[in-house]
Amino acid sequence: MKKILSKSFWNDTDVEQLVGQLLRYGVIIASGIAFLGGALYIIQHGNSGIPAYSKFVGAGAGYTTYGGILKGALALRAAEIIQLGVLALIATPILRVFFSLVAFALEKDKLYVIITLVVLSVMMTSIFGGLKI
Repeated sequence: MKKILSKSFWNDTDVEQLVGQLLRYGVIIASGIAFLGGALYIIQHGNSGIPAYSKFVGAGAGYTTYGGILKGALALRAAEIIQLGVLALIATPILRVFFSLVAFALEKDKLYVIITLVVLSVMMTSIFGGLKI
């Protein structure tokens, strides 16, 4: 029996199919979450009138922290569900780069492993570098 993390188990077309499916389903799931949040927002706030755009009110922690977004989404607050869809959309290409890293590691292609690690570290630094906790 072949090992699941061996090069003989996965060939190039399998990895390409996996990455393609990951991107496709990631975008579909993220869009579905954001759409449900938008529909819920219209249901909850559809009759609230026109907001006062003449004064700026900053977003609270529920919109700008991961914990706040998850708590709000579990409490079925519409804006946080929309934000959760955005987070899912952001996570999709990160997972693609991660799976590409695994594929290159299985192939023992050191140059592409290093390049992919650099790309992944730049992505993670840009996401978590300005994180408000």
